[in-house]
Amino acid sequence: MSLVNTNIEAARQQMVEQQVRAWDVLDPKVLDVLRRVRREAFVPAGFSALAFADAPIPLGHGEVMLPPKVDGKILQALDLKPTDAVLDVGSGTGFLAACLSRMAARVRSLEIHADLAELAARNLLAAAANNVVVEKADAMQLAETNQYDAIAVSSSLPVYDARFEQALKVGGRLFVVVGEAPVMEAWLVTRTGEAAWNRVALFETSIPALVNARHPSRFVF
Repeated sequence: MSLVNTNIEAARQQMVEQQVRAWDVLDPKVLDVLRRVRREAFVPAGFSALAFADAPIPLGHGEVMLPPKVDGKILQALDLKPTDAVLDVGSGTGFLAACLSRMAARVRSLEIHADLAELAARNLLAAAANNVVVEKADAMQLAETNQYDAIAVSSSLPVYDARFEQALKVGGRLFVVVGEAPVMEAWLVTRTGEAAWNRVALFETSIPALVNARHPSRFVF
């Protein structure tokens, strides 16, 4: 192994141990996936030095590549099974979709920005994530019901929108961040019955809002 590769692997291991595990992501399947998916291959051009940094990486359009520990939290919360059908809302560069693909049967990834959808599709092809389909689509037009075992929404909803929980099968899990800056709350929403859902607050964070998501009404006096 070359010195460069040795340094990359050391940085990856440090990311997993000092960022992800330190943030109480302890599921060995999640940690293994974060070690195996080459995050550096999904970082946008010009940001290779930040591939393993504990920071969001700008993607244009006001979007970001989430910090590794947040990806870890998402993967751990969803508790994926090898037979799961997953919806990934916000493809970005495709990194989270690649991780999801290693843990589930199939992944549908939606991205509203054409250039990011194309980038994600190229990255996923190069990573041999053959069970992922990337679509250029507005997730706020989603009208499916009872379709997915797990849904990851990697942008925030200023106002909670029930369309995503409706798209879950019974027993399905939704990861979503709700609220507005500076502090938002990550939720795990589980569909417990045909008309029943359970919501659990996981942690506080702040990430960009989903394009076309509803915002709270502003009163003008």
